[in-house]
Amino acid sequence: MLIFLTNFFSDFLSLFYPRKCLLCGNQLVGDNKFLCTNCLYDMPKTQFHEKSGNKTAQVFWGRVDLNFAASYLYFYKASKYRKLIHLLKYKNKPEVGVFLGELYGGELINVEKLKDADFIVPVPLHPKKQRIRGYNQSEEFSKGLSNVLNVPVANLLKRKVFTETQTKKSREERWNNVKDVFDVTDCDKVEGKHIILTDDVVTTGATLEACMLALKRCKDVKISVLTLGIAQ
Repeated sequence: MLIFLTNFFSDFLSLFYPRKCLLCGNQLVGDNKFLCTNCLYDMPKTQFHEKSGNKTAQVFWGRVDLNFAASYLYFYKASKYRKLIHLLKYKNKPEVGVFLGELYGGELINVEKLKDADFIVPVPLHPKKQRIRGYNQSEEFSKGLSNVLNVPVANLLKRKVFTETQTKKSREERWNNVKDVFDVTDCDKVEGKHIILTDDVVTTGATLEACMLALKRCKDVKISVLTLGIAQ
């Protein structure tokens, strides 16, 4: 009865305040949140979790030893789906990160290589940047994953230095910008654990690599990487 009344009230409100798809503007119906059925269906999913030698994993070949790596979506330059990242990072829409994390978590739930994970650890923002934004977009994505995978989110990394944006930097410039800026907050919690490291978008992998090298300073750490998107 309570569910019926809640749904009835929601439908009633939508008559006056229609919920619209974030991407195409069409009215949302039923249980749809943020995206309409068509936009959900057309999402440029990578299906990397089904491919051991996928493009996200290849970014780190010869650089860091990884247990598993995958990205949820392709982010093409002209794709409307890039708007999701823009909303998440710059338009005060942390709930978009949680929503997409839950969607991705549903696809990852049967991935054997993730079943022994101990913590989901988001790439940290510098405290100054997080105060400006109000939240860490990678942490919001991690919360969504956690809700489905039942793996706790733990902020076990810290960013020591406020760095410039990585946008428009070359691979070498990106690496020089981040190579020494991360530390583990508590190695005792990390040692012997399987860490799922998360970020919003992987481009050159420099930021993720710097985080992984910081984690690897602790003993017997196994690392997997999950990102919301991979730049194309």
